[in-house]
Amino acid sequence: MSELLRKPAGTTGKVHDITVESAKGPKSPDWGYVGFGLYRLKAGETVSEETGDLEVILVMIEGKAEVSAGGEDFGEQGERMNVFEKLPPHCVYVPNGTGWSATATTDCTIGVCTAPGKGGHKACVLPVPQQVIRGKGANTRYIFPIAMEETDVADSLLVTEVFTPPGNWSSYPPHRHDEDNYPEMTYLEETYYHRLDPDQGYGLQRVFTEDGSLDETVSVSSHDVVLVPRGHHPCGAPYGYEMYYLNVMAGPLRKWRYQNHPEHDWIAQRDAG
Repeated sequence: MSELLRKPAGTTGKVHDITVESAKGPKSPDWGYVGFGLYRLKAGETVSEETGDLEVILVMIEGKAEVSAGGEDFGEQGERMNVFEKLPPHCVYVPNGTGWSATATTDCTIGVCTAPGKGGHKACVLPVPQQVIRGKGANTRYIFPIAMEETDVADSLLVTEVFTPPGNWSSYPPHRHDEDNYPEMTYLEETYYHRLDPDQGYGLQRVFTEDGSLDETVSVSSHDVVLVPRGHHPCGAPYGYEMYYLNVMAGPLRKWRYQNHPEHDWIAQRDAG
């Protein structure tokens, strides 16, 4: 199995605990910014964590929980009971040097997105994102930009949700953001947390560089995470199965600048015309 594909450790509790240290490997030796955790809780269960030197964005992927963060009680968060209801997510920002806790009021799934914190923001409930439609034809997908650079809500984190209809492609045309060369490109590591509907489905994701030094194609199931340390990273949703993913990105600069693969950029140029 590819080292870039991380399977959940069970079906309840903390099923993912991807840190900067655990993400490192032969294919990702320089990983140094993004972490991702995932809790699948039963109603009544409580979890808590200290942030240390990391900032955190909690994403209520589905279900509801009472959330406290940074010494404040933010009450019950969450609205959609299934991620594929496509209601906008409820999210809470937690700064470094603090902590958070969540008590599930229903069965729930909580994404824990992490990156280096700089103390620039206070704990808060993030604004509810408005849906954005991107792409054309079989490249159409539906996006909730939770914390992208247009909103000054985090020190390092860039977080977004994407719904890809059955038979469509996403993160496409293939693009990369693996050079610290602003404004042409920014270096951003990225994780993809995947879900499929119906749940027994699968999707495909390829992570590859133009020089061929990295070229991995993985089949993803619900609750799998894919690491993108560098290179292009398109996804495909087979006919009959809708794909959801939660993206976490971070790097030296909190800006998203990418370049399409030169052999496939004609698709973006055509669709922009």
